[in-house]
Amino acid sequence: MDKFSSVGNQEQEAIDDLYQAYLENPDSLDKSWQHFFAGFELARTNYPAKQALNLAGDINKEFAILSLIHAYRQRGHLFTKTNPVRARRQYVPTLDIENFGLEKKDLETSFQAGNDIGIGTAKLKDIIEHLEATYCHSIGVEYVYMRHPEVIQWLKQKMESSCNSQALTDEERKDIFFHLELAVGFESFIHKKFVGQKRFSLEGAESLIPALDAVIERGAELGIEEFVLGMAHRGRLNVLANVLKKPYENIFKEFYGKEYEEDIWNGDVKYHLGYENEVMTDLGKKVKLKLMPNPSHLETVGPIVQGMVRARINSVYQSDYGKAAGIVIHGDAAVAGQGVVYETIQMSQLDGYKTGGTIHLVINNQVGFTTSYLDARSSTYCTDVAKVTRSPVFHVNGDDVEALVYTIKLAVEFRQKFHTDVFIDILCYRKYGHNEGDEPRFTQPMLYKAISTHPNSRDIYAQKLEGLGIMGPEDARERVKSFDRFLEEKYKESEKIDKLKIRKFLINEYSSYEMPCKMMFDQSVKTGVKAEKLIEIAKKIYTLPEGLTFFKKVNRIISDRRMMIHDDRLDWAMAELLAYGTLVDEGHPVRLSGQDSERGTFAHRHASFVVEGTDEKYFPLKNVGENQATFHAYNSPLSEYAVMGFEYGYALAKPDGLNIWEAQFGDFHNVAQVIVDQYITSAFEKWGLMNNLVLLLPHGYEGQGPEHSSGRIERFLELAANNNIQIVVPSTPANMFHLLRRQVKMKMRLPLIVFTPKSLLRHPKVVSKIDELARGVFQEVIDDPVAEPEFVEKVIFTSGRLYYDLLKRKQERGISNVAVVRMEQLYPLPNKQINQILKKYNTSSLIWAQDEPENMGAWPFINRKLNCLGFKVVARNESASPAVGLMEKHTQALEEILNSVFEEKEVVAS
Repeated sequence: MDKFSSVGNQEQEAIDDLYQAYLENPDSLDKSWQHFFAGFELARTNYPAKQALNLAGDINKEFAILSLIHAYRQRGHLFTKTNPVRARRQYVPTLDIENFGLEKKDLETSFQAGNDIGIGTAKLKDIIEHLEATYCHSIGVEYVYMRHPEVIQWLKQKMESSCNSQALTDEERKDIFFHLELAVGFESFIHKKFVGQKRFSLEGAESLIPALDAVIERGAELGIEEFVLGMAHRGRLNVLANVLKKPYENIFKEFYGKEYEEDIWNGDVKYHLGYENEVMTDLGKKVKLKLMPNPSHLETVGPIVQGMVRARINSVYQSDYGKAAGIVIHGDAAVAGQGVVYETIQMSQLDGYKTGGTIHLVINNQVGFTTSYLDARSSTYCTDVAKVTRSPVFHVNGDDVEALVYTIKLAVEFRQKFHTDVFIDILCYRKYGHNEGDEPRFTQPMLYKAISTHPNSRDIYAQKLEGLGIMGPEDARERVKSFDRFLEEKYKESEKIDKLKIRKFLINEYSSYEMPCKMMFDQSVKTGVKAEKLIEIAKKIYTLPEGLTFFKKVNRIISDRRMMIHDDRLDWAMAELLAYGTLVDEGHPVRLSGQDSERGTFAHRHASFVVEGTDEKYFPLKNVGENQATFHAYNSPLSEYAVMGFEYGYALAKPDGLNIWEAQFGDFHNVAQVIVDQYITSAFEKWGLMNNLVLLLPHGYEGQGPEHSSGRIERFLELAANNNIQIVVPSTPANMFHLLRRQVKMKMRLPLIVFTPKSLLRHPKVVSKIDELARGVFQEVIDDPVAEPEFVEKVIFTSGRLYYDLLKRKQERGISNVAVVRMEQLYPLPNKQINQILKKYNTSSLIWAQDEPENMGAWPFINRKLNCLGFKVVARNESASPAVGLMEKHTQALEEILNSVFEEKEVVAS
């Protein structure tokens, strides 16, 4: 096809492809393209040369306009009026018609290209006006990079048919003003009442409140029954008060309260707290709202929201993704700068982690703490991370509340239809700096000069309503004063509140569980399962379905499992799988997630088998019984931070199940240290959140080097206080079996940190009998099974893998005057059981032996807690690195530990 002078090479190639498609099958193209090419062919064959040339010129311009239309769709967002306080950066080339081979005289000419935007044949000026209104006013859109044509077409039709706007009634506009009135009035009242106190105000972004109201209203119309929200500090108090309906008086009391209702709470600052409530929409639909508590670590809450939404979808809404949705409210600097955002987004479409799409709202203040956006990111937009999953992004002027309400309704519709993420970048500003005590003019003088004279969104909208004849100035002023009087009354009510109360989450779900306390560990939880049932479930585990072919080595695994039951010698994997199998058989769902967790990093678990020649997987534990609970094992993305956060959120919403996150090596949990510090170990004291998440952290010194040895026991023990977590180092398959079952069967919900073995997974002495699973319980301390108390002169306390080295040396040398005791539970410290052991052995020679360096492992904690007992330590030398790199040095240090223990050298091994 002859080239058209007004289009570039890429556009020409696209036109050539379309023309070739027309020649092969005209019906494969849209009607407008059929018309263009038919005209072109007509011009070439039937018209006199001059007329043909004129017609070709007209077609040439039609294509130029189509190119212009595409440019608006693709680049219109660069030329919007979305920034309320700054001039936009300039981008080239612009959308001027001259850049597309068009001229001013063409503005009055009508073109068929108008059909492509739904307005029919139209003058070029009208086409441009329509495109400007759709793509370049208060809303900018990025979406043409999406890979599914039907999704692009849906968005295109929605936006272009309405010019990205909505027709509102007078009542609807008054309702929007009402929510702005609440948002602005609340911040103004607090600013006057609590001068200088931090609150991370919403001022400059108050349109967020009517936007969230629109999410709830439209979402409820489309079937959403529950929203889980996550956000950082900015605007949190306003959202709590005006969206979740937390009583104003309770919020006011948090500014000057002195103590909590229950002594167990340390609590948290008011702008970290969460809340849940059920609200009624204008159409009478009930919607559950949950705002997750959030620490100062921005964006940490994102994956936790995802996990909670997925758990609610699975357990409450029968896996209907249209019934529950997540809303994550970001800051512009944080969404661009925090890696956990990327990790979380990468999970959004994975089978084990998808939630049906999250609505991401960005409060874009255009500045971080003090950092300009030009120094805060390399990308054009803070939301460019959305393009990882080809999610649409809307950039909206925060001062144009009607545009924002329209956009957010469209976003909810998009989420409900396509079940993918959608981002709304709310361009706004921050009135008082990072917090109300900052002076932003130190670092941003030009920006804050503009902000100082900029009216708030309520007053801007009041002027619009006045211009439309909907609300007079006196009416608006009286409404503002009335709300201020109402807040004053609520403040007086706050003075009558005696003590602050932290409202617990999921009250109904946790009503049957007791508060964590150490006394609960003084008596063993019944976790045994009848031998007949164990054998029955074991058969399910070692039986593959007929008619399916598996990799030949799978048959060896199945055969080994069958022989374990026959020989009554269960290894670690078999005991673990039996724990899962008995739990699902009893109605407790089990979820295991981590890198390579289906097979297990050390190829011990094999929870699934791949059918040969397919991608199909067979999970024996999904086939335990007809009425069993669910079993899921997921190989996670290569992420610790986001995945652990997701599993924490999932476990929070699913207290009746066993929920596990497994590290590939225990060392790697430190990438998710924020989740450990801010949620797993402290969320109960700060926010009253109980949680039963289990962390499986492979730990053991086998000479594999610094990053494959230590799960950092010392770090968890450092964080252990007030019975906040369980820290366990099980050394037998039976104890692991009972431990996992205890996690579900005990009356409280408490995170469990398990330092699991590596080499012990196949150690010939690490086996248990069926009877130990049937009749036993979890043993916090395991005494030396052969030591005779009257001959014992020294007691060695240890934990984990080192026990088997000590046992081997003891047996090789025929030592009978030393007892080796295993401390299986390090926290809560089993004082009762320890005292029973010490009474049994009448000796004061006590040693704590560990594989880890002296400054690591359990010793710093043991020395602090049991110092009065006179323990001596045998360990590797203090070190900054958790382990050596050479096997020879590792073996030498282990030998010195063993020699020191049994030759009574009270020295530290080198």
